[in-house]
Amino acid sequence: MKSVPIAPTVETRGMIYFARMLDKIRKKAAGELREDFLTRMGEGFDNLCCCFLHVKYPEVVERTHQGGSDEVILQWCQERGRELNATDIMVWNGFLSKVGWRDFATDRLEQFKKEGGFADRDDIDTIFAFMDADEGRA
Repeated sequence: MKSVPIAPTVETRGMIYFARMLDKIRKKAAGELREDFLTRMGEGFDNLCCCFLHVKYPEVVERTHQGGSDEVILQWCQERGRELNATDIMVWNGFLSKVGWRDFATDRLEQFKKEGGFADRDDIDTIFAFMDADEGRA
């Protein structure tokens, strides 16, 4: 049975979203990822995450296929890209968790809500909140 990825708030060494990106990569490779996720892999938050780490998405995919825990792969990313400190992670988490709330992505969030049947849900005010609702977590 096809499934959705883990929640975007799951942390790897304090960093949100990274685990979700790897979960999507692994589920796709196993043929377990829900089809609607396949077309945007490497885009959106996946791309932002890789840009933030200064690594290329195809390289992260290749490294993930080689195996290892999320923590090991994040360490690999930091060795190839850039090392993150506590402030970097705080800024990343603060930024990403609020995307869609009165910012550049608000119109996109409203489109997602409309397409997903959540147009009347004022409580869905970020992309993360939409992900949770769309994937059955809220």
